[in-house]
Amino acid sequence: MSNTTEERIAEIVNGNDVVLFMKGSPLFPQCGFSSKAIAILEHLGVEYASVDVLQDMEIRGGIKAYSDWPTIPQLYVKGEFVGGSDIMMEMFEAGELHQLMEDSGVKPA
Repeated sequence: MSNTTEERIAEIVNGNDVVLFMKGSPLFPQCGFSSKAIAILEHLGVEYASVDVLQDMEIRGGIKAYSDWPTIPQLYVKGEFVGGSDIMMEMFEAGELHQLMEDSGVKPA
């Protein structure tokens, strides 16, 4: 029995405290925005999962519908959509992203 794309995305989002849907992998990001998002997560020192949307076209299209957000990367914390790299950067610079991780009980890496 195969899951729908939306069910697969929901399993990933709800199965990880922090997950980044991105282009490429943390070691080899395939776009500048994904690279920036990884740099922020690494700086925060939190455990996170990543999903390479370039490896799965269903996820690549599905995640945009799932979040109603048109761009990738997309960050989720404790099942909640946070935003893309620009929002991550704004929150990071304001100290809000670190606070969100702490308030959400996200484990350090």
